[in-house]
Order: sequence, then C-alpha cells, then structure tokens
Amino acid sequence: MASPPAQPASARPPDPWPWPPALSASLGLHVAAGTAALLIPGAAPWALAGVVLNHLGLTAAGLWPRSGLLGPNVTRLPAAASARGQWALTLEDGPDPEVTPAVLDLLDAHGARATFFVIALRAARHPALLREIVRRGHDVQNHSQHHRHDFSLRGPRALAREISAAQDLLADLSGQRPHCFRAPAGLRNPLLDPVLHRLGLHLVSWTRRGFDTRDGEPARVLRRLAGADGRALAAGDILLLHDGNARRNAAGRPVLLDVLAPLLARARAAGLQATTLRAALPPRCAV
Repeated sequence: MASPPAQPASARPPDPWPWPPALSASLGLHVAAGTAALLIPGAAPWALAGVVLNHLGLTAAGLWPRSGLLGPNVTRLPAAASARGQWALTLEDGPDPEVTPAVLDLLDAHGARATFFVIALRAARHPALLREIVRRGHDVQNHSQHHRHDFSLRGPRALAREISAAQDLLADLSGQRPHCFRAPAGLRNPLLDPVLHRLGLHLVSWTRRGFDTRDGEPARVLRRLAGADGRALAAGDILLLHDGNARRNAAGRPVLLDVLAPLLARARAAGLQATTLRAALPPRCAV
C-alpha cells in the first residue's frame, strides 16, 4: 500500500512553544504552593512567601537583558560564525537623519557590515535612509514599533501587536523582513518569548555594550567594547552602540562617531570580520 503523501509544511500543526526550564519550575512551584496552602495547616504564609520570591526572581531575570532564563536569548554569534572570525556590530534606536549617514560612511570606509535595530515608526519618517542602510549591504532588524518605556509591563496581545506592526512596516519599507528582535532597553517579561516564537523571531541582546547613550567620553566607551575589562574583542562577540539617542560631547558631536573608527580598526588588526546578524544567524522557524 502506498504511503500517504507528505503533508505540506504550511498544513503541519505548529510546533508548541518550548517552556523554558525556569518557567516550568515556576509553574511547578505555584502548583506545589497552592496544594500546600490547601492541605497543610499553617503552610499558607510559607507558600505565599515562596510565590512572592519566585515572582521577584522572574522580574529580576526580565531586568537582566542578557539573561536566558525567560527563553532563548542570543548573546553571541553561532559557533560557525565565530570559527570564521566574525563579530557583529549592532546599532539601535535609529535611524537618525544626522547620525546614521555618518555611521554608514564610516562603515564603508572600513569595509564593515552592521546590523541596525530600528524603531519602526522612526524608520517610517525616514524611509529613504532605511533603504540606504540596506543598499549599502547592512541589516535591518526589529526594535519595536514605538520603543515604549513600559514595553516590559505589557501583556501578550499588546506585545504581539507592537512587534507584528513593526515587522510589517519594516518589511514594507526596507524589503527585508526582520528575523531578530531586541527589546527596548533590553527589558522584557515572561510573556515575550511565546510571541517571538510564534513570529519566528530571535531575541538578540549583546556580549558587551558601550553605554554610549550615557557616557560622553569616547575612550571609556571604547574600553568597554574593545576589552579593557580583561578580555579583548573576540570572534563571536555582539557589540551594542546607538545611532539613535546618541550621547554628544561638549562640542555637540555624537560620541559614537569618535568610537566607531578606532573600534573597527582594532577589530581589523585582530583579524576579525564584521558581519550582520542576517548573514550569521539562521532564521528561527515561525509557527
């Protein structure tokens, strides 16, 4: 008897969201606490205390941008990219019509490629600039529709609306559909990963950041990125800078522009190649 034809990928049931171990443990703790409070005399205060501590732990995980406790979180490039001597420069909060063109020129001068995590509504105000980012060989990824300060406090429907709207707008404006997402300020809650899983988006944070929105001293920003902390810039690193909301020095010049050239020069001297997340990170399967 002939075997039935293979079911097309579009007709297969979606893969279930894989519960992170920390959230599975949290669910188990809630069940155990509720059972103890009902069945064991005097256990209710202890059960409540355990639940409160658990919620504090989950909140702390959401406030730690590089944490993987709430779901997959890319903090380094895959091993294959590291083996090729690649690293990733990521810029966020743009595009900015004053800063981003200067960044693009610096990247061209050093033969480097970068990934721009853009705010979709800001990109909609500068569509030609977004297309120029792509034309020059760089990568556009999703940094939310509005970049709301209360992003990490929102529920699943609001998160899905915010991220999906940005996906559609950025794909329409740039011709590239993002496959990576970075949360505003890196902050999130346990409800984010199921949304990203459904949309086929990687959560991407960083290996190290320059704090260039706060620190106006280029030398300090460069040290944070290039390795004065005891480890030099290395293959696989994902670095974070900002072409939007850039801190400026006393002369009004964005500190990013004084950091980028020496950073790229150091990477090249170390034999490292700047790549994009689109080139280095395989897509996450959407459901």
